[in-house]
This record gives sequence, C-alpha cells and structure tokens, in this order.
Amino acid sequence: MIHLETSSTDAGQRLDQFLHNQLPQYSRSRLQDWINQGRVQVNGAAAKRSYLLKGSEQIQIQPADLAPLHAEPEDLPLEILYQDDDVIAINKPAGMVVHAGAGRHSGTLVNALVHRFGKLSSVGGDLRPGIVHRLDRLTSGVILVAKTDAAHRHLAAQFSNRNVEKIYLALVRGRLKMDRGQITKPIARDPIRRVRMTAKAAVGRQAITDYKVLRHFEGYSYLEVKIGTGRTHQIRVHLASIGHPVAGDKLYGAPPAPLARFFLHAHRITFTSPTTGEKITITAPLPRELEEFLDRLSPQPSVPSP
Repeated sequence: MIHLETSSTDAGQRLDQFLHNQLPQYSRSRLQDWINQGRVQVNGAAAKRSYLLKGSEQIQIQPADLAPLHAEPEDLPLEILYQDDDVIAINKPAGMVVHAGAGRHSGTLVNALVHRFGKLSSVGGDLRPGIVHRLDRLTSGVILVAKTDAAHRHLAAQFSNRNVEKIYLALVRGRLKMDRGQITKPIARDPIRRVRMTAKAAVGRQAITDYKVLRHFEGYSYLEVKIGTGRTHQIRVHLASIGHPVAGDKLYGAPPAPLARFFLHAHRITFTSPTTGEKITITAPLPRELEEFLDRLSPQPSVPSP
C-alpha cells in the first residue's frame, strides 16, 4: 500500500496528474488504470481521475501486478486489404483501438496482428509492433503496418516528409459556404479539457487539411478530406473549428446522431513501396453502417460556390 497526503499547494490539481508527479516510477496509463479499478482511494473512498484536489486529502494506492510489457496475441478478425513482404494494409473497424494505452491492453489491432503474423517491425517497441501511424478508435479505414524494421523506417520517413497521400470521407453538420477549401490553423492540446485538441490557440503544431464537398444533404455535407499533416484528431478539430463538426463527434461539439461512432473513414492511402519504389494505392470501402446512414438522409441540390 502506498500512502500520500496532499497540501494546499496541490489544490486544484487533478488526481491523476498529482499521482503522476508523486510517483514518476509508474507510467501515467498505469496510474489511470489503478484509479479506474478503484485501487486509489481519497479519504477512504474511490475517486475519478478528474477529481480536483482540495489540498488536505489522505490518498491510499493499492498497486496491481504489472501488466505485460509486450503485446499479447489475440484471435480477432482482421480484414486485410493488401500484403507483401514489407507492408500490410488493414481495414480497421470503428471501435478498435490501434495499440495498448490508458486502460486498454487487449482487443487492439496490435493484439490481432501479433496473433495473425507473429513477428512485425520492432521500431515502435514491444507494445506497438509494426505500427507506423494511427487512426482514432471510432475512425474506420485503411491503416499501414510494417513487417520489417527497414520497411518501418522507410514508411515513417514518407509520413514525416508528407509523401503519403491520405484521403478520408467525412460527413459534417451543416452546409459549407465553399465547396472546396483549406484549413491551416495550428493544433495544440486543449489546456482545459486535456482529452481534446484545439485549433483556437495562437500556438500549436502546423496542420493542413483540404476538403471538397461531394454531396449536400439536409443538415449535412459529405466531404472528401485530404490531410497534409497527421496531427492528433486533425480532421475532427479542423472541421469543428469552422463550425462543421463531424457527425456523431460529441467531443468536438456535434449534436447527438443515430450513430454508434462518428462519420469519419480513412478511405484511401497512397505510398511508395519500400522494396520496389513503385506507388501503391490502397482503398477501403465505406462501411455498411455509414452507407446506410447516408441512404437515410435527404439529398439537397448543390449551389455553385461564389
């Protein structure tokens, strides 16, 4: 059992942040797991990660056994879109996390990949074998996986140099004023709600998002989106910043929609083969649940952009 006591200087700090500062020998995700499991008590009662300290609490932590430091294989379904000696392209379903993180150590894409393929690139470490880039949990579509370390480094360089073309399909709330546009607002972590990103701060990392309206519907616009950078939540943040959040994305202000996910799909990716140097394009079809959602909407005529 670990015992900690807070003071007035800790007042206003989140519980998980306090624990991370006090117990640097444990990762933030591990501490959050213990909080979620009720292993952390504040004044004798379980508390949430977001609990704000008053400055006079007694905190007891009951550590759990350390989780495995490598990805465990799990027999989970995988839809393989493409495969060669260097690269695998997977059609990730919405709801599947790419790799282990805070509170999630099983059911991930990595667990499924390790079971299916065994050894993958080790560049990303034992918890992220083969993972070159990521998709949000509720985003579906094509994601590339490296089989070898050489392929991983080659692909990573392509992403870093913006030589990979990434095309998404998104349904957003409202009707955009222009049928084409580019958003270049920098993206940073939201200082108030840490689970969000923001494009409202004066500082942040450069981000480039191009969009084209494919169809208009009553209350919605259906877009093809191309990103020149790969920032966290980039498409969701940028589209919300111009008043058109992705349908179903409550985190960024979209009103409730009859979707168990948000309407964002990684539709197509084009990259250079690490072996042959040839351009390869992989396409993931729009999932059935998104097709059916579109079918229920009322089409609206397009209006030429001024």
